[in-house]
Amino acid sequence: MSYQHKYVDGTHIHFPVGKVVCIGRNYAEHAKELDNPVPTEPLLFIKPGSCVVALEGGFAIPTERGSVHYEAEIAVLIGKPLSTKPSREEVLDAISGFAPALDLTLRDKQAELKAKGLPWEIAKSFDGAAVIAPFVVSSTFPDVTDIGIRLTINGEVRQDGNSAIMLNPIVPMIQYMAGCFSLQAGDVILTGTPAGVGPLNVGDELVLELSGVNRFESSVR
Repeated sequence: MSYQHKYVDGTHIHFPVGKVVCIGRNYAEHAKELDNPVPTEPLLFIKPGSCVVALEGGFAIPTERGSVHYEAEIAVLIGKPLSTKPSREEVLDAISGFAPALDLTLRDKQAELKAKGLPWEIAKSFDGAAVIAPFVVSSTFPDVTDIGIRLTINGEVRQDGNSAIMLNPIVPMIQYMAGCFSLQAGDVILTGTPAGVGPLNVGDELVLELSGVNRFESSVR
């Protein structure tokens, strides 16, 4: 079954699945762990909607293409168009929900592309490269500067972060993105990953959480 946005109560969200706009190196410790410089302005890249799959029921990884790394992130669902220079109020009004998600990366391929100064799409946009859990409504988080994200693999906490320590907070991040290109209802923002990324293996058992709000179990097939 193809992916469709939905809320945690099972209600399907009528927005089409749009693009997935990602920000790289948005947590200083993650930049350091990969020996990357901390950007002086937001580092953006886009995954196509065709790469989105549901977290529920497990997901597959392309084992024949080198190391596949997990990157746990807070996903933001856009519910209204945004463009040019939206105000803080307009950004908050356009957010329909939040969910935990995984930005999957072909790490060996990404390293090869980076060494050549080439774009990352081949490493970031393969089928199944964006794994998204069901969304909670935006009002769940009256303060978007305090949203926790946690990933546990095989009983071990691997990543534990919070939007409070993002280099580019959620609202200014979306304002910047909308100033670069229009955002549409159904687009998803992946807001960056905290430190602790690493390889996934078939058979891994995962728990992905928006800390204190919801908890989803999944596995790698």
